[in-house]
Amino acid sequence: MTRSAVVPARAAVKPRALPYHLRLLAWRALALACVGLGMLGVALPGLPTVPFLLVAAWAGGRGWPALEVWLLNHRRHGQAIRRWRDHGAVPRRAKWTATAMMLASATVLALSALPSWLQIAVPAFMACVAVWLWRRPEL
Repeated sequence: MTRSAVVPARAAVKPRALPYHLRLLAWRALALACVGLGMLGVALPGLPTVPFLLVAAWAGGRGWPALEVWLLNHRRHGQAIRRWRDHGAVPRRAKWTATAMMLASATVLALSALPSWLQIAVPAFMACVAVWLWRRPEL
């Protein structure tokens, strides 16, 4: 008969957290990247501005409080960010614009030579997003 050795259970290995300065740098990099994409969204009609600024304010709150305050007090986009934070609200005009852009994108996909599974899956996902969006409150 062979005896099997008893192997002690290993303690759960906790992942090491990044050092504070690296976490701070990562949050700031994310915030800056989103501000940059938001600025591009001002000039490019198909690229949204406010969703990127929402992420920038969120990341700024974790790694760059001065940027967060600046975004919350921005004369043009600050109100939308505060409305989302306080109530999860999306203005009706933004809902209509997003819906129109999703319909235009679905039309382009339908007319393209992409695989049929993609022509079905992407509009289905956009339809789910549209339903979620229209269920958000308006202020």
